[in-house]
This record gives sequence, structure tokens and C-alpha cells, in this order.
Amino acid sequence: MASIFSKIAAGEIPSYKVAEDERHFAFLDINPVHPGHVLVIPRKEVDYIFDLTDEEYTSLLLFAKRVAAAIRRAIPCRKVGVTVIGLDVPHAHIHLVPMDKGDDMNFCAPKLTLPAEEMQEIAARIAAEFK
Repeated sequence: MASIFSKIAAGEIPSYKVAEDERHFAFLDINPVHPGHVLVIPRKEVDYIFDLTDEEYTSLLLFAKRVAAAIRRAIPCRKVGVTVIGLDVPHAHIHLVPMDKGDDMNFCAPKLTLPAEEMQEIAARIAAEFK
């Protein structure tokens, strides 16, 4: 059975898409730790990021780098933090989080719930900056 992330990338489940290519998909986390929190996934469904081939892993990180640059241009922040935790969904993914202070990436803090209009506006800003 396909993971929820595979269904999102296939368009079977709606998402706030910010970037995609033939091998990768990036979308806003619906329960972000900070506004502009993006998940970057390979379209190929692999549970553990280190089970990707070297080429797939490198390609995913280079795509995430481009998404991070778009986030930084679209969302006022000092840096874009990156982490791989991925215990909740059996599909490798990278978290990209706009940061102004260290606790902006506190995944144990209560998650945010942003209005749909704000999520759409954030996604559109990041998508417009993706090159």
C-alpha cells in the first residue's frame, strides 16, 4: 500500500506543493513547527533515507538545497534548518524549516495550525522562488 506521501506526490491527496520534478516532491508540512516548514521527498517510496542509492540520495539532497534557497528568498529568516527524523511516515523525507533562533526547529513543541489561506500564500511564495 502506498504511503501518504506517495499519495500526496501522485496528487491523490491535496497538498500545499512548493516544488517538484520527475524524481522529487516538496510540500508544506500541514502541522509545521514554524511557518514555511517544508517536507522534501523522493517520489520513489523508500522508508529509510539511507536505503536510497548514492545517486538517489545525492539527487534528493541537491533538490532539497534548491527548495531551501527558495524558502530563504520567500520567508524572512536567518537560515533554513534541515533534519531527517521520519519515524511517523514510512517514506524517506527531509524537513526544511525557516529559522531565526535554535528552538524554531523544536519538533517536541506543539505544532502550529495555520489557516488554509495562509498555507496557500506561503506555498505560493516559495513556489514562485523555486528555480
